[in-house]
Amino acid sequence: MNKSMAAGAACWVRGIAAALIVFGLTTVPLVAADKRPFASSDYTSLRSATPIAISPDGKAILFDVQFFDEKGPAKNEWHIVPVAGGAALKLDLPQKFAPSGFTRDGALFGDYRIDNQTQLAIVPMMSAKPTIILTLPRGGRVAAISPDGANLAAISPDGGKIAVLSDTREKDNHDQHQVVENDEASLYVFDLHSNGGGWWCSDLRSISDFAWSKDSKRLAVTTQLPKLGNHDAHSMLHVCGEDGSRQLADVPTRTIGVAWSADETELVFASTKAPTLTAEHVWTVALSGGAPVDRTPDLDGTATTVMNHHGAVLVELHRGVRTEIDSFEGGKLTPLLHWPDGATIGMPAANPFPDTPDVVAVGVGDPDHSNNVAVAKAGQLQKITFEGDAQLDGINLGETKVVHWTSKEGVKLEGIATFPPGYTSAKRYPFLVFPHGGPEANDQLVLDPRARYIAAKNYVVLRPEYRGSTGYGTAHLAAIYQHFGDRAYRDVDSATDFAIAQGWADPARLAIFGWSAGGFMTAWTVTQTHRYKAAIEGAGITDWLSFIPTSDAQQTDYDARLQEKDPGPMLKFSAVMFADKVTTPLLILHGSADVRVPIFQSSEFYALLKERGKTVRMVTYPGSPHNPRIAEQRRDVLDEVGSWLDKYNP
Repeated sequence: MNKSMAAGAACWVRGIAAALIVFGLTTVPLVAADKRPFASSDYTSLRSATPIAISPDGKAILFDVQFFDEKGPAKNEWHIVPVAGGAALKLDLPQKFAPSGFTRDGALFGDYRIDNQTQLAIVPMMSAKPTIILTLPRGGRVAAISPDGANLAAISPDGGKIAVLSDTREKDNHDQHQVVENDEASLYVFDLHSNGGGWWCSDLRSISDFAWSKDSKRLAVTTQLPKLGNHDAHSMLHVCGEDGSRQLADVPTRTIGVAWSADETELVFASTKAPTLTAEHVWTVALSGGAPVDRTPDLDGTATTVMNHHGAVLVELHRGVRTEIDSFEGGKLTPLLHWPDGATIGMPAANPFPDTPDVVAVGVGDPDHSNNVAVAKAGQLQKITFEGDAQLDGINLGETKVVHWTSKEGVKLEGIATFPPGYTSAKRYPFLVFPHGGPEANDQLVLDPRARYIAAKNYVVLRPEYRGSTGYGTAHLAAIYQHFGDRAYRDVDSATDFAIAQGWADPARLAIFGWSAGGFMTAWTVTQTHRYKAAIEGAGITDWLSFIPTSDAQQTDYDARLQEKDPGPMLKFSAVMFADKVTTPLLILHGSADVRVPIFQSSEFYALLKERGKTVRMVTYPGSPHNPRIAEQRRDVLDEVGSWLDKYNP
């Protein structure tokens, strides 16, 4: 390390102490004289916090504060807060730098944008510029977030190496065309001692997850078959070192996350046997070889990913709408971290150095507060950041609660009900059922700005955890395979039956809204029933025949049958085949640059409905991917939803 880096690292704790007076965070929310309803502007301006890494001395936590200004993409501020809690310091870092963690001497490493590529940079604390930048021809996925939430740039436990995912191929510099091909991801390992580096196991070109061994000489690596050229899903587990790789197992499905067992005789990962391909159980494979073993075959929740933390194996576990962190040892899961009346958010912050204090920091959230940072103290989580509290203290949110019911066909279901401010059981309210996306996902018991906005319009909102949702075991999750349009649909519609039976919902004022897989559910529902007076479909699938091969991600978890053999199964649940059945006024919202659910899914349905004289409106968002990323578009989505409900379900 050069002198400027060492000096910056040596004084970073003193800098925090000196600056706390200037950059303090209050733990006492402001008291508002008059509370107001939740507005679309609150959706973008609300601040939240996510833990990133633990400092090398174990005394402070690096966290990211996210929010939107009036216009443009999300803003990020990087802060340091003492583990004991209290005031926090806002860091003055380069504008194009996003830290992923700490080096051994207290500097920060992370991604640095150069010519629209992400590169690896080392930045001393409180520095306006990086001291080291590693550039690769196609950049590196340094601070990229994998589907399991794990950071895909990881520092080794000895603090001397950083592994980065990148593409070994030379960049195509042709400015008149773009080659359509699978992305590739191999491991480049940067040595902080020599400031050099090289490719490890460059024959592995589709890496999805990796984890360092305790001695920093090996990496546990998972690779997966890429989408293009493959109709099935396969994952491979390897041990990778500077001298090459060794494959341990071929898993005939998807995996998420990878970790070393405490004694490093096994690799631990999340995977499944179910046709929905969603990781749900904890599996192990011996380093000596052999078949992978499902270590939690009777799990009644969903194990979504794993990671190492100070030699232990931690597991993110969905239990219904609540998420917790468990430890895995000796083939058993033991609850470790949970957040009362809410959920943990993602996996704990990076703390790779085995000789530093074992501090655990994790994101937490609940229906009345923004997501924030909590630390484990005496076996309990204690919140130490309070982003968003001052703003929310001036808003009348109304009650949110977890509810349960049994559908007409005997399926036990759970959901999250959000009530309007001032709700009274003496009257019935306009009602909106709000199925989540995924569909192999769940609604977490945290603040949902969209549900809050709709509830503020005097609606009761119910988010059902239909079959296909995580958190309820294998049978509930796998039941959606080839049955999204019947089983899951009946579960969602049963949520409306339940709300009416409870006396919440006015049966003459019913609405439905969903995004992505929830958008499919909306489009499909209005072809099957006329009970809803207004419907909003956001980025939804309307034609399975064209969607499965054209989405950017492999979608055979819905139906793996080949369409050329028989297109019937793909058309069976395609809303475009039943456009003439629609009577509900339908609002369609979609980003023009969506590659997850290409925009023609909505365009086709809109054209068919318009041609048949149906009441339909389509709004597109220029440049927007699957979910709008700029403030003005995110607000406009809610404003469009609100206007549609006001007009057709008053």
